Amino acid sequence: MRYAVIMAGGSGTRLWPLSRKSRPKQLLHILGQKSLLSLAVSRVGGLVEPENIYIVTNAQYAQAVRDESPELPAANVIGEPEGRDTANAIGLAAAILGRKDPEAVMGVFTADHVIEPVEVFRRTVGRAYELAQKRPESLITFGLRPTWAHTGLGYIHAGEPISGEGDDYQAFKVRSFKEKPSSELAREYCNSGEYYWNSGMFVWKVETILDQLRKFLPESYTKLEQIAQSWDGDDGAETFERVFPTLEKISIDYAVMEKASQVLVVVLPCSWVDLGSWSTLSEVLAADEQGNIVTASSAELIESKNNIIVSEDEHLLGLIGVEDLVVVHSREATLICRKSQAQRVKELVARLEEQGRSCL
Repeated sequence: MRYAVIMAGGSGTRLWPLSRKSRPKQLLHILGQKSLLSLAVSRVGGLVEPENIYIVTNAQYAQAVRDESPELPAANVIGEPEGRDTANAIGLAAAILGRKDPEAVMGVFTADHVIEPVEVFRRTVGRAYELAQKRPESLITFGLRPTWAHTGLGYIHAGEPISGEGDDYQAFKVRSFKEKPSSELAREYCNSGEYYWNSGMFVWKVETILDQLRKFLPESYTKLEQIAQSWDGDDGAETFERVFPTLEKISIDYAVMEKASQVLVVVLPCSWVDLGSWSTLSEVLAADEQGNIVTASSAELIESKNNIIVSEDEHLLGLIGVEDLVVVHSREATLICRKSQAQRVKELVARLEEQGRSCL
């Protein structure tokens, strides 16, 4: 049977001040009526039944995630007592699913990406589920054809094609994974036509990913199996809270994907945006005639161009004669910066944390 696991554990400090420790970015409604998490659940909802959708998040967000996803069983929201990176989040979900359904095929998705069109996403991911059944020994990831020389993403070097005649998707054997490159290397990757952006999404047989974790991360695998075995028992919560924080903190890319020998990449022909900073809103929201993106119920602009203006309440924002700014208002704090400096919000949050400020 098919299952979908959505990773929703990040705090998203680069979207401060709307994104906070108590309110991570995946729960924000910055794109309209639905949160990023709700959009992610809806995206995979056309592929698997609601009862087969699981969400892995931080324990402090678990109830808010349940409230945001009422269509899912409450038990399908897994709240980690402490973040131990993606290898363990994925491994935990796989270990739990493996005990429930040894033949499970598991897709892994993220809660903070904007992917369009949804119909193309579903069709392509559906083919990947089928491919995992045909090639059960393989780990399948998704690559996006790069549109520019991005230095903030990892790349996948594609090799021999494996899709057959008549297939309505492209798939290749993976030669290697590349870390975030320099500008020069990124341009080479884009010009070669052999490289794809690494989406951080996967499909595989649960049995296969558990075998790989047993091989490459044996200590963590043993502990994850211990947690899964006690999951529905009287001591399940105690075992989870005691054992999970002792796991080695490591990503699935470092732990498994870069070491495994049978990895395939399926090309995802979609628009894909990781909302990692306020400036990325310009990639997913339409601007007005002056180039301004406004997601505020009350804003007045005079001779102002190419700004991003966001507010979570009816507080009036007025801009006069300014360009290329990010202005974000929340009930507790206001951010103003150049669009070109939006990535430094994380630096600001770190400084505020050092000062013990209450607006975090």
